[in-house]
Amino acid sequence: MAKAREIPGLDGAMPYAQAAALTVEVRAREVFSHAHGVLDTSRIEGVHDMRVATRRLRAVLEVYAPCFPRKELRPVLRDVKALADALGARRDPDVELLALEQFAASVGPGERAGVEVFIARTRAEQQDGNVILERALEEMRTSDLEGRLMRLAASAAPAESAEDEDEEAPAPVDEHPHGLGRLEAGPHDPGPANVNTDTGW
Repeated sequence: MAKAREIPGLDGAMPYAQAAALTVEVRAREVFSHAHGVLDTSRIEGVHDMRVATRRLRAVLEVYAPCFPRKELRPVLRDVKALADALGARRDPDVELLALEQFAASVGPGERAGVEVFIARTRAEQQDGNVILERALEEMRTSDLEGRLMRLAASAAPAESAEDEDEEAPAPVDEHPHGLGRLEAGPHDPGPANVNTDTGW
């Protein structure tokens, strides 16, 4: 698993909104740095690294939510969750296939034939997951998710200012418009400015 990037300049004494902007920008760039070659099923760790990065990004978006206008944050958070779900659809069969192949190598010829049936089935699931992921990556590009995240980071303001822009409480996030995922809204705890977002998920 790729180690979380350091956040240059992040300091517990800095204003909360400034910490929000720095952290979201770095975590967003971290996600997109793993996108190249992620559809290559022979390099399964790339999917894992990108999935972990999306979860770190989602975590900081939720932690720093009070600093961002809700109407801009809500669709971005939904799309990050959808991307994580699509990465999970590929990652789960990746892990299962690796375990099955290791098991097949440890059994005798008589048992190996049965294991190969499960391997073939899991390879098909892996390909289905790749189709889901490819669609999600295309949606990410066409919706300019990276650009929207950068603009969101730049919009960070003190919690009171961000909340004043939209007094209406956020409703639960609806189904993703392209069927890629769903995010349930939950409470946000701002926490300290130098929060550790290397969750290792």
